[in-house]
Parts: sequence; structure tokens; C-alpha cells
Amino acid sequence: MHWAYRAGDWVRSLTPRSESNSARASGVTKRVAVLLSGRGSNFQSLLTASLEGSLGGEISLVVSNRPGAGGLTIAQHAGIETALIDHQRYTTREAFDQDLGGVVDSAQPDLIVLAGFMRILTSEFVARFAGRLMNIHPSLLPLYPGLHTHQRALDNGDSHAGATVHYVTGELDGGPPVLQARVPVNSGDNPDTLAGRVLEIEHRIYPVAVNWHLTDRLTWQDGNLLKDGLPVPPSGELWEDAS
Repeated sequence: MHWAYRAGDWVRSLTPRSESNSARASGVTKRVAVLLSGRGSNFQSLLTASLEGSLGGEISLVVSNRPGAGGLTIAQHAGIETALIDHQRYTTREAFDQDLGGVVDSAQPDLIVLAGFMRILTSEFVARFAGRLMNIHPSLLPLYPGLHTHQRALDNGDSHAGATVHYVTGELDGGPPVLQARVPVNSGDNPDTLAGRVLEIEHRIYPVAVNWHLTDRLTWQDGNLLKDGLPVPPSGELWEDAS
């Protein structure tokens, strides 16, 4: 089922749902909502993990703020419920986030995953879903929050770049890191070639971090993030050491 939501007006149309997907969903307890703005390559990696049984749950909803986003097409072909909430139809960020939160709540997700969602969320939205809102950022946080991460790494002569999965807080790209992976910066790299290698590692680590959340390996104690009962390092678990 596909929903288009335009600042107070629901438009509903059916999209194909395969019998195998429906049957598979009946045995899954943990639910994931994915927010995206573009082609959905990270969403595709999460969907593949879900279909292979390694995600720890099912993707029950995909929402985009941009008409024509490729990720919506992927979701519809997989029989996943989708929603379009076009941010350009809203006069304030708060109004958009209020409607977005209502749509997400309708799916009753255990985790909301940002997969190339190119919107800065309001503090009210983040607080509403605190502790179950996850993002992946294309840098070795805390280095280079925000945009142009690959160019900044090249400009600084870094020997490595990478990606970090983290929980979302009110601070831009400043929430507790979960999992981090590195790739070498090669001589002759430009932002595009470096971005391509970082994206490949994003596709590998994001499903792992989502699985940790859905299988309750990630917990909170006195405001600190734990994995399997032990403190997560300040920059997150390192991919080579993660299991």
C-alpha cells in the first residue's frame, strides 16, 4: 500500500504485495521503518538482510520526502508499505515533522532507520523516538559531521575515511556511535572515488548495527550505550573487531 501525504490530505493507492512477503511478515516480531530521500542503496542492503533472515526483523514501512525517490520503487516492488510526504508542501519544518511522526507511529516500529534521509529532524521528532532512531554517516565520527565529508577528509590529508552508524540525538551527527568501519584513502582519490568505497562499507555495517538493536544486544544504562552488557567505545565498535 502506498500513501501520499500532502499537508493534511491523505491519498491512498494499492501497490502489489507478494504472498511470500506477507507470509514471511507474519512470523516476524520486530518492525523497522525506513526514512529515505533518494535511490535507496542503504535501504536495499537492509532489505536484502531482512529477506536473508539476518536483520532481526522486517521492514514494515518506507517513507520518503521526495517524489520519485528510487527507494520507494524498491519498497513497492518488495511489497512493503510506502508513504510520500513531500516536504515542499509544508511551510514549517515542525509541521512536516509532526505529520512524519504520525505516519511513522502508525507502523509501530521498534526502530526508525535513516537511510539517506536528507532532512534535519526537529528536536521534537528526535525526542518522540529517542533511543530507536538510527543513522549512518559517511565519516569517522566525531570527524566531519554534516556535509562534504569526503572532500574534507581529502583536504586534511587523512590516511583513512569511513562510515559510522549512530543513534540520533538533537546534535547533528552527534549521537552515540554504534559501529564504525574504515577504508584507506588512496593516492589519486577524489571525492567520488572515495565516496564509492565508503558506500560499499556502509552497506556492510548498517544491517549489522540494526540487527544489534533488534536483537537487544544494544542497551542503555545510566545514559550510556552498552553492547552485550559492556560499554560501547566512544567512536563505536570497530568493524574488524565487531561480532
